[in-house]
Amino acid sequence: MLIDTHTHLYSEEFEQDRTEMIERALKNGVEKLLLPNIDVESIQPMLDLVEKYPTHCYPMMGLHPGYIKEDWESQLAQIESEFRNNSSKYIAIGEIGMDLYWDKTFVKEQAIAFERQVLLAKEFDLPIIIHAREAFDEIFEILDQLNDEKLKGIFHCFTGNLEQANHILKYGDFLLGIGGVLTYKKAALDEVIQHIDLQHLVLETDAPYLPPAPYRGKRNESSYLVYTAEKLADVHQVKLTEVERITTENALQLFNIKN
Repeated sequence: MLIDTHTHLYSEEFEQDRTEMIERALKNGVEKLLLPNIDVESIQPMLDLVEKYPTHCYPMMGLHPGYIKEDWESQLAQIESEFRNNSSKYIAIGEIGMDLYWDKTFVKEQAIAFERQVLLAKEFDLPIIIHAREAFDEIFEILDQLNDEKLKGIFHCFTGNLEQANHILKYGDFLLGIGGVLTYKKAALDEVIQHIDLQHLVLETDAPYLPPAPYRGKRNESSYLVYTAEKLADVHQVKLTEVERITTENALQLFNIKN
């Protein structure tokens, strides 16, 4: 069994073939699909998907840094309210973090929203799912202050260097989310990941984004997780079954999901 620890299957990009796409994932052994929220608008489509596939889809709750705009306080208040009223539904707080790649207009607001959501996760003893793009230093500055035995989660779509990876792994209980970028030759992520034990890794697609090499330029989907798993097995020179076993155990344990 494989677990896609980060996939936006509720996205409108899957509107035409969502059922078939999920069936392809299950056929490829990707049996659990973990869904990070991004904003207020994505909550209901996400929960509708969980209701339809309760044994396969698991929801998270959070405000993505890319959606922090002028109305961020209202959005965050609604997301916090939804979470507090239905906290038992959710397996994590995410997708949260900071993104300084596209727009730096709301850097301060991103930092405030990130810290508030980290504290919310710690209050409920849940992992956080961190989006970090061009923002490792800013995120580290916040987490260094908040680090304790309750701080845990995943740095989603990790593409950093070895020094950054080691910084992350010194926190309470963190894993690195490895996706399609591992299969990109120019990314050279394999040169970093070969030095990171499989015990610190989980697999993800970030579908519909960042498809693995055979599908670059096309829509990503959870069934393609196999390509990343195969590449990870090659990087670590182990059997694919070993990658499946360890990354699945890592995810089940972090998210407290019963197999």
